[in-house]
Amino acid sequence: MKINELKSVKTSNKKNKRRGRGSGSGLGKTAGRGVKGQKSRSGVSINGFEGGQMPLYRRLPKRGFKNPFKLKIQNISFTMINSIIKKYNLNPNEIKEEELFNKKIFKRSKGGLKLLNVGDLEKTTNLEISYASKKAIAVLEKLGGKIKLTKK
Repeated sequence: MKINELKSVKTSNKKNKRRGRGSGSGLGKTAGRGVKGQKSRSGVSINGFEGGQMPLYRRLPKRGFKNPFKLKIQNISFTMINSIIKKYNLNPNEIKEEELFNKKIFKRSKGGLKLLNVGDLEKTTNLEISYASKKAIAVLEKLGGKIKLTKK
């Protein structure tokens, strides 16, 4: 089968309704907009307008604080590293944060990775990662591994 031999689905070649093209089209004259008024005119956007009443988004109280400088950080533990090495057959001698993002184990959009001292490490590993806790660094180096922090 070739692309030119495929049959199209009936809905895929459907023509758009041409509005305002005579009364015979069924959408002539006012083109389905009704009669007169602001909504029948072109170039009008009245989203959130409540006829002069104070709009809902202004009536409700604003709460909390969104910090624009907040760092996005994902946690990674020793137990997670063990399972990732087994599942994805990674070389424990060198695990890079970039490699974990490229293999889609973690999402880059959710922020950098931070190593936490949770669980026990089975094999000595060399890590290249954004952040790490002091205890996690101490445990990793005690087992004979090395850690390189890309951000501080």
